[in-house]
Amino acid sequence: MLLSLVVGIGLGAALHWAWDRYQQRQRRRIPSVWPLKTRPLVNSQERRVWIWLTKVMFDQHILIKLPVTRFTAPAKQTEATHWYKILNGVYCTFTICGLDGKVVGCIDVIGPHGLSMGNQTLKHSLLDQCNIRYWVVDPANLPHLSQIRAAFLGEQAAHVTGSQPLESRFQDVRDHLHAVVTRRRQSKDAEGTPSGLMPLLSESGPEFPESRLASGWEINSFVSPLDSRVDDHAP
Repeated sequence: MLLSLVVGIGLGAALHWAWDRYQQRQRRRIPSVWPLKTRPLVNSQERRVWIWLTKVMFDQHILIKLPVTRFTAPAKQTEATHWYKILNGVYCTFTICGLDGKVVGCIDVIGPHGLSMGNQTLKHSLLDQCNIRYWVVDPANLPHLSQIRAAFLGEQAAHVTGSQPLESRFQDVRDHLHAVVTRRRQSKDAEGTPSGLMPLLSESGPEFPESRLASGWEINSFVSPLDSRVDDHAP
């Protein structure tokens, strides 16, 4: 009976191990039908601020809901994993980025339930030490264009660009964006897929590398600096 008990326990452990391995393989398998659906990047309040920012910051890039780990780096690379786990869920509604790829400021939009003081304090402290401006705006009471441009870009950028007033530049940007949207709509094929995406869709493989699924965001430069950025303070 003792031998039967030992064999039973061993068989049960082997079956459990095999079932666990099977479950792991199933989780890594690429489904034929994804249980997902699309959703807007921004809600109606955020969209209002987004449109306003494209006019105010016409000479900058507006990035949406970017995690702070994409444009910050740890002082000690050996601590990257530790700080990444803490900051990975921290993002700002909008990130203002110059044409040189350098972030100059971040903006959060107050939602229906407000924005906790702890959340604001963390971002303000972190970004201020990185010399990045941080503002929280209310869609119903947006600041004046010269005020935010002066804070993010300096006093000279707050008034005029060349000989053309900012208000006039806003109209030019609005017309340009409208023309871009119109061209993109006209470029869609009969199936409704933008032609620019066809090479990407046709070249996609049937599966993702197992290592990517197992290790998470391993290409995030906060943890693994694989891109060409150079730390200005590096020896």
